[in-house]
Amino acid sequence: MVRARSGSSGSGGGRAQRGAGAMVLLESEQFLTELTRLFQKCRTSGSVYITLKKYDGRTKPIPRKGHVEGFEPADNKCLLRATDGKKKISTVVSSKEVNKFQMAYSNLLRANMDGLKKKDKKSKNKKSKATQ
Repeated sequence: MVRARSGSSGSGGGRAQRGAGAMVLLESEQFLTELTRLFQKCRTSGSVYITLKKYDGRTKPIPRKGHVEGFEPADNKCLLRATDGKKKISTVVSSKEVNKFQMAYSNLLRANMDGLKKKDKKSKNKKSKATQ
């Protein structure tokens, strides 16, 4: 099967060509619901990638040279993103609601991380003996 891509040819724009859909910004409760669906969908095979970073509300990158026009964030926020390679979801959690969100998020992770495979300890011991 041959697939055609629209857009410019060449090596530019690596992120746009990965194939995952557009990022969807959700409220925190909706994010947790969609994250549960992602975990359920990828339970038998597949992976869910979650990233967490500080978010200051900027929508444009900081210029490398020169000063920024005195941008001060009102409060600290966290940006959470999750993807399974096809669907992307995200949410912004403010410092006021972080405790409530963290409790619900940790319960969700505990409930959905029971399918992880244990590492083989025998192979780890063989590797350490081979390096000595």
